[in-house]
Amino acid sequence: MGMILLIAGLFVAVALALFAIGAAFMAPGSAAGARLRQMLGLQETPKPGLGEKLQDTIERALDPASKLLPPSAKEATQTRRWLIQAGYREPRHARFFFGLRAVLVLLPFLLVVLTGIYKRAPLALLAAPAIGLILPRFLLKKRVAARAKRIRLSLPDALDLMVICVEAGLGLDQAIQRVSLELKNVHPDLCAEFELMVLETRAGVPRPEALRHLSERCDVDDLRALAAVLIQTDRFGTSVAQALRVHSDSLRTERRQRAEEAAAKLSIKMLPVLALFVFPAVMVVILGPAVIALVRHLGPVLAASQ
Repeated sequence: MGMILLIAGLFVAVALALFAIGAAFMAPGSAAGARLRQMLGLQETPKPGLGEKLQDTIERALDPASKLLPPSAKEATQTRRWLIQAGYREPRHARFFFGLRAVLVLLPFLLVVLTGIYKRAPLALLAAPAIGLILPRFLLKKRVAARAKRIRLSLPDALDLMVICVEAGLGLDQAIQRVSLELKNVHPDLCAEFELMVLETRAGVPRPEALRHLSERCDVDDLRALAAVLIQTDRFGTSVAQALRVHSDSLRTERRQRAEEAAAKLSIKMLPVLALFVFPAVMVVILGPAVIALVRHLGPVLAASQ
């Protein structure tokens, strides 16, 4: 009996090991799969898919439209900053944004004019272009806020791994590079910013300036505080690992406090929903049979008295 259990356990262990290796090898975004393919010499050059070709076609089509409504210098600078904070750093992204905005402004205006809607609703001549002017900026700000939230939530995990790397003997730049490689598939937004910071330092940019650029690109308060802590640590020569550990603990405390704050606000946010949607339905269910019974019993009496 013991031999059978030993053989069965060995078989299950070998099967699970083979399954894990196969899953890691086949997963397209897995770090373990990338390492296995690198060890076996099976690195494949990525081929442009249908989505990338369609995106290139749309960008080429919107490129002339970006010159129809040229922005001012201040607006172009602000929009460029928002695009960088949303993760779009290439110049073609700015042209795509302004081209999309021009199309969304001119196309609804032409539709309103050609269909004759402006005769029945003259305000549509102003409302249709205004929606096209506001909508791209609104969506861009939503992307900026969503990316900032992802970076803020991923920062404590990155700091914990950075503390381990620094305590293992790596320098701060090497630790940041290691963190960007290890967490690339889990937290791609933060790791992309770390990689860009490492490239800046390799190009000769001083570390404090590269840290300031990192905080400006992301516009996250926690990352700005991290940059200030690292700049002070580098200036005064204190322990980097201790500063990172303390900052990571403070970030986790702040995240717990934000969760408690959101939970405390939940009851207040539910009041309008309850008052508008839940309470009327409950009152109809409770008072409906009583109203029907009153009408059924009092109706003949009132009819007879009249």
